[in-house]
Order: sequence, then C-alpha cells, then structure tokens
Amino acid sequence: MQLRQLKYVVEIHKRGNHISAAARALNTSQPGMSKQIQLLEYELGFAIFQRKRNRVIGLTDPGRTVIEIAQRILNDVDSLRHVREDYSGEQAGALSIATTHTYARYILPKVIDRFVKRYPQVHISLVQGNPTEICEAVDSGQADLAVGTESIRPFPNLVKLASIPITRSLVAREGHPILKAKTLSLKEIAKYPIIAHDRYRSGQWKIMNAFREHGIEPRVLFDSVDADVSKTYVELGLGIAILASVAVDPKHDPELRARDVGHLFESSTTYISLRANSYLRGFVFDFVQMLDPALKPEKIRAALRSRAAAEASPSAAVGRRG
Repeated sequence: MQLRQLKYVVEIHKRGNHISAAARALNTSQPGMSKQIQLLEYELGFAIFQRKRNRVIGLTDPGRTVIEIAQRILNDVDSLRHVREDYSGEQAGALSIATTHTYARYILPKVIDRFVKRYPQVHISLVQGNPTEICEAVDSGQADLAVGTESIRPFPNLVKLASIPITRSLVAREGHPILKAKTLSLKEIAKYPIIAHDRYRSGQWKIMNAFREHGIEPRVLFDSVDADVSKTYVELGLGIAILASVAVDPKHDPELRARDVGHLFESSTTYISLRANSYLRGFVFDFVQMLDPALKPEKIRAALRSRAAAEASPSAAVGRRG
C-alpha cells in the first residue's frame, strides 16, 4: 500500500468519480492511476469503486470507509509537515479559510488585514460557500478552517468553536413606509414583499421560522444569493430584507436604512470549525484569536482533545463557549 494510491482514490472521489480529471489535477497519467487503484483493490481484497463498463460510477460500501481513512492519513501527513515547519521556525506557509459571503465581505477583511501584517509570508486563500459547503471543505481537507453559521447537517469529524453572535436588521430603501412604523412587529413586516436570503443559510431558517411560529406567511418575492444581491433589489424598491446587521454600512449603502429586529428574530452563532485530527500551526491559533480574542490556544487545544477522546460519540457537544 502506497501513499500515492491513497491520494489517487481521494482525488477521484473528490472529482466526482472522473479519473481523467483526477489525473490532470495530480499531474499523472490516467492509465497509471487506474493501474495503481487496481493494485490497491487487489491488496485490500475488495473493490473501492463501483464500475459500469469500465467507468467509475460511485463508491462501494467498504470504499466509503477507505475514503474516510485515506483522507485522515493524508491529513496526518500534512500535519507532520506542519510540525516540521513550526519547529524549524518558519513563518511561511498557507492558510485556507472556508467561509460564507457575509463573513468574507463584512467580518474577515479587518482580521485578514491584521493577520497579513503579522505574517506576510503566509499565503491566504478563501473558499466561499454556504454553511454546509464550507464545513465540507474543512472535512475533506480542502480548507484548514471554516468560519460561518450553523450547517444543515452535522459533521462528526469537526470541532466547532462557538464564537461571535450575528444579530439581524431590517433593511429598506430610504423613504420606505416601514421605516416610519413606531414599533416593528412580524405582522407589520409581513405587509411588504421580502427579498429573502439563500435557504441554505441559518439566517433564512430562523427568519422564516419566526413568522411561521406566529402563524404568519410572509410574501417572499424571491430568494437571493447573498446579502449584497439582496441589498441591490432592496435599493430598487422591490421589497425589504432581513439581513445580518454587519452587512449594512451607511457609508457604502447610502440609499438604504436599517432598523434592529433582534427582538423579533433569533441571532445566529458564528462557528469556527476545525478538523479534529489536524495539527494546527501557530499562525492558525493567532488567526482564530484575532477573530475572537476569547478563543485562546489552550481553549482550542482543549476542544480538540475533547473531540479526540469522544470520537466514538458524535453527539458530544464540543467547543462551546463557557
């Protein structure tokens, strides 16, 4: 069994079962990759991939387990390299952050600015997606950490550190009648068409649930992609929006006005998600603490140790603020 064989099976799975795409990504030949997969399957005594007419169409049941173990092994190999870099005193490296549009646009810029000034030799990359997609990126090893709100499904292999709350504001074009209402209520808000957020984000669930719990069905004009797209249609006067308060800036949104609606809609919690079995370089701890000073290295290490000790118990609550 060779490390490159494990790389091949993980890459094929990551590329949607396309061996040619995996071969290009790893700069190798398709026949050579196919041969190595066959050798690995022969050694294991079972097929990793389901095939139809010599085409890979999916994973077998044991193949799913192989992918999980192979990914952990590859992550551990990367961790060993990081240990070497840390103890050799190198300040260079790479940090991949998976995050949502709201965080990438409104919360992380100041943090990244500070980080880059402290670690000018660390290359930063952003992987953007919805809360579930960014956790998938960390789980698969594509990203080092994720910053976002709750995902729609659990990730047992991730440690989730609860961080800053995200409150909500009602956003309307200047002069909109709702801005003159003395008291904002769900019933008052429901009188106007709403430019809704992406349904895969936690804010959308909480907003719609608040209406439904009171027997109110708001008129959603359409679902937008992110906060900036929502604001664009609000500026046109097509409706109002309920967004994260940080997404509204009078300097950049001169035609919009915001009113706090924290009393109507539950806030969301920011989670910093890390792989439980990964080695974190020193600059990763610093980045997390720049984002949230309460998340000190010892607290993060304790959460990682707790997850390792409770690995067989996916329902264990790990990394919550106390």
